[in-house]
Amino acid sequence: MDVVINGARLNVEVVGSDDGPVLIAHHGGGGIGSLAEPRATFGTLADRFRVIVFDARGCGLSEGVGPYSHEQWAADVDGLRQWAGVDRVAVAGGSYGGFIALEYAVRYPEHVSAIILRDTSADGSNLELAFENARAQTRVEIDWEHFDRYWGGTVRSDAELKALWAELIPLYDFEYDEEKSTAAVEAGIYRHESHNACFQENFPTYDLKDDLPNVAVPTLVTVGRGDWVTPVSASETIARLIPGSELVVFEKSGHSPQTEEPEKFQAVLRSFVDRAVPAPVTA
Repeated sequence: MDVVINGARLNVEVVGSDDGPVLIAHHGGGGIGSLAEPRATFGTLADRFRVIVFDARGCGLSEGVGPYSHEQWAADVDGLRQWAGVDRVAVAGGSYGGFIALEYAVRYPEHVSAIILRDTSADGSNLELAFENARAQTRVEIDWEHFDRYWGGTVRSDAELKALWAELIPLYDFEYDEEKSTAAVEAGIYRHESHNACFQENFPTYDLKDDLPNVAVPTLVTVGRGDWVTPVSASETIARLIPGSELVVFEKSGHSPQTEEPEKFQAVLRSFVDRAVPAPVTA
């Protein structure tokens, strides 16, 4: 459905009971992500939650209305909370979506009941490690001019963003499956303006480390052992800084344990939410 939030038409889907607690899940991949990923990951909780997933402004099928900033994307999460008519939500996000989930928790702490993170970082230092990992790997030969254009946010068109992503995607899984990766590239929706804003305007100043010790809600931090772009150390930093948070490392996953070790990921997710946001199971 289309929902206008803070002046932008967003593509939104809702699953689950109308009277369940609300979970809002933000997709990863600024400019290359969409609600399909969090719908598959968190839609399984529809018996426990009213799960809201959406294409962020400038992403997927949502309207391209700026600004494309962490502040605005977090404000849109709060707009969805208000649209849902609830005071508090569990907020979830993976990869770049984790940046926004953390941003929301820091900016709107009174409206957060729990946080679920997957393969993300509290600041931009992970990119330096990612570049080292890319140089060390032997899976694919990297075109460094293309690599720098992608991560520097100087992509010139949606078609070019798709082509650059196709070059990078082999790095992401613990075990590379060319057919699976090719299908994922073809299924994507590419929006180079918001992608460029992520890495030109937002990422250089992104740093929430000083704010995380003030987070006072149950927090689950998950990461794949083989994640090249947001390595385990980035999740360890988050878990160390958020009091009482839980860190789970998936030993046979890269950047996406929710699809690489789905049964284990769902078991960890279910265990956490049952403890963090108690609610009766509904039909």
